[in-house]
Amino acid sequence: MKVVIVEDEFIAARNLERMIQTVDGSMEVIAVLQTVEESVEWFSMNASPDVVFMDIHLADGDVFSVFEKVEIRSPIIFTTAYDEYALKAFEVNSIDYLLKPINRKNLEKALQKLSLFTSKQNNAELVAQIVQSMYEAKSLYKKHFLIPYKDKFIPLSVDEIAYIYTEFKMTKIVCFNHKTFTLDSSLDEMMSRLNPFHFIRANRQYIVAHCAIVDLSVWFGGKLAVNLSVETPERIIVSRARNKDFKNWYMDNAT
Repeated sequence: MKVVIVEDEFIAARNLERMIQTVDGSMEVIAVLQTVEESVEWFSMNASPDVVFMDIHLADGDVFSVFEKVEIRSPIIFTTAYDEYALKAFEVNSIDYLLKPINRKNLEKALQKLSLFTSKQNNAELVAQIVQSMYEAKSLYKKHFLIPYKDKFIPLSVDEIAYIYTEFKMTKIVCFNHKTFTLDSSLDEMMSRLNPFHFIRANRQYIVAHCAIVDLSVWFGGKLAVNLSVETPERIIVSRARNKDFKNWYMDNAT
């Protein structure tokens, strides 16, 4: 089985290639493409592979622009770090995805679904539907929460939220006015209700608002430290594996 990987990070591409060959030794990676321009040229000049793994954000633009310039008839497995809106879009349109950081178990599941795709599928149309779904998803997320406090509920606009974190197995919302609220919901549950264009899961302990970020500091081992306009109980660190995707999210999404 012939495989093409579209990924602009060398280490990520190499790790995916090794994982693919470990899962299925019959799969051969015949090309690793790093840019939109390189991808357009390759797919214009070569026969369709059996499957394509595509990172969404490349150095010279998002991968969806490739489909505007060339027809790709191969089944596509996207790789992404954008949780909720991307997942909803891919599930609705029956194109598979791998959420970064990629692990073997999820890769195996994705490869098992390859039989659901045929060369007759119109990938360009499906990708267009994905993009549309991503933007339509913006209206599906919460704009307000009712926070239980003693014998009443306090209305809270999501625009007031600077970050959400866990401490001693409790979830806490911290607002720009420094008020803090405690919730029963987990971070996973909260992230599913928040618009991922405006909020991101920085790590296991923190969800941060785009508009709360002051700057990003280079940290040890290729990690990032996220500096917010509101004081945090500890430094918020983004792993090296998510470094690129976090920066792409910040640059691509307006508050």
